[in-house]
Amino acid sequence: MAKLKDIKRKIAAVKKTMQITRAMNMVAAAKLRKVQAKAESFAPYSMKFAEVLGNIASRISPDIHPLLMKREEIKRSLLIVFTADRGLCGSFNTNLINRAEAWIKDRENKGIKCDIITIGRKGRDYFSRRKYNIIESHINIYGKVDMKFISLFNERLIERYLTEEVDEVRILYSRFISMLKQEPTIMKLIPVETPTAEVPIGGEYLCEPSPEELLIQLLPKYLNIQIMNAFLQNETSEHAARMTAMDNATNNCNELIKDLTRLYNKARQAAITSELMDIVGGAEALKKG
Repeated sequence: MAKLKDIKRKIAAVKKTMQITRAMNMVAAAKLRKVQAKAESFAPYSMKFAEVLGNIASRISPDIHPLLMKREEIKRSLLIVFTADRGLCGSFNTNLINRAEAWIKDRENKGIKCDIITIGRKGRDYFSRRKYNIIESHINIYGKVDMKFISLFNERLIERYLTEEVDEVRILYSRFISMLKQEPTIMKLIPVETPTAEVPIGGEYLCEPSPEELLIQLLPKYLNIQIMNAFLQNETSEHAARMTAMDNATNNCNELIKDLTRLYNKARQAAITSELMDIVGGAEALKKG
């Protein structure tokens, strides 16, 4: 039977751990509300922009802009991998990394070379240790990203595509579905696949200047929106995953404390019984003596 002091020490340690997990759960919940509000306010703008772009792109030939033209042969792909900067968020990072590795392996089996841009410390550390070709990495930027950063980031992607350094650009992030479900999603970024055109209420959009000129201006902005959406979705998913993981950890600590308390009570009862047996045995020995 375990010693009483050891069990009490374990109970105290688990209680301290539970305090930490409960505090981390509350921090994750506060951050989640903040980022989720940003994502929800960004969604209407993103949807309307996609509607306008799809309507304009449906009127003209894709040959008007190189970002719309698919390469006949893909020799080199670029994958932007989003992960978190920190752990303690369940299988969040593992799911993203496994999805990225599976996609890269599939491309390499087809004879296509792959470059990687990592967003987040976990992805950078993992892929750098395994000698993947990381051409760019960014850490500790969640919550600090603005449209200026996105525009510069996007300009480098467009330049790599136009100079034929890469033949396609895809982005991997975690799409927030619910508190209990975050889905790793790979989306083609370049060449641009314009959204399905929908006729707006009241008929077609009137364009001034021409649809061709508008499309040339709107395509880079559309890519900016897709990248920003990936940042918001991934950050929301990370905080939701961490909140769920810390909630589960708190519940596990609570169960462990109950188990240890039962064990402590059993050990104490056994010690009391043993002492009583010694007392009774001594009394009996005195009587016989």
